[in-house]
Amino acid sequence: KIFIFLVFSITCSLKCHLTFGYSIVNSLESEDIIGFDMKELQTNNQSETIPRRVFVTGGAHGIGRAIVEAFAAEGDRVAFCDIDTERGNELAAVSGARFLAIDVCDKSALERAVTALLDEWGDLDVIINNVGVSSFEPITQTSVEHFEMVLNTNLRSAFITSRLLAMHREKSGSANPYGRIVNLCSTRYLQSEPGSEAYAASKGGIWSMTHALAVSLAPYHITVNCIAPGWISVNEDEVLREEDHGFHLSGRVGRVEDIARTCLFLCERESDFINGQCITVDGGVTRKMIYPE
Repeated sequence: KIFIFLVFSITCSLKCHLTFGYSIVNSLESEDIIGFDMKELQTNNQSETIPRRVFVTGGAHGIGRAIVEAFAAEGDRVAFCDIDTERGNELAAVSGARFLAIDVCDKSALERAVTALLDEWGDLDVIINNVGVSSFEPITQTSVEHFEMVLNTNLRSAFITSRLLAMHREKSGSANPYGRIVNLCSTRYLQSEPGSEAYAASKGGIWSMTHALAVSLAPYHITVNCIAPGWISVNEDEVLREEDHGFHLSGRVGRVEDIARTCLFLCERESDFINGQCITVDGGVTRKMIYPE
């Protein structure tokens, strides 16, 4: 009798637990529980597979081209701008990315291009502000116009694209939970040589603007970081010596793919805890203490 009573009690208990578990599953499907519902969870899971909408400035050659190719290989929807129409059209043909022939120093043209993409695609998930010029000349020969051209290319263009994305997110109510901006800085923001005033100023501005943007754009679910490349070989015909490679702690000169891979990493959804940072990719050179022998 005791045995039968225990079996009966256990059976009733199991039925109660099963009923309670079934009730929880049903409630998860019909109403909010602990801050989320099943429909939202399903939407978030689906968003992981949706191609990202990516815009790259200065994407026809060198580091920019590698970045365009990297995101296109991920299956993302990519647009890029450049003044080099020949290389831009060639890259578009082989990568499937959209080429926009634009001089980023033309404020109106850049604004029209970004606005058109936002209107057509509904939003931009990733902006890579890569475009840059590095023309060096003695300060006694540097005109104010040249200084302004370098800053307009390297720095102002990044402000324009970032500002337009923020304005769009504010207007749309920040519905998109994902956003990434990666600005291309340089190790020259903290190291200099004669004649680099305009370039150094533009890259120092990129680093400072990056952490300012990270704070300002946080309400729109956008992380902002920058990458400071060291010596990156961007020309296939560049002749590199053994001492060039040996100068780096990593034993080689950098490749454009090194920067493209860093961009992909920073733009992963799981990399959202990296924000307002400058990632140096230079083979360890800036960590060397060098004195004349």
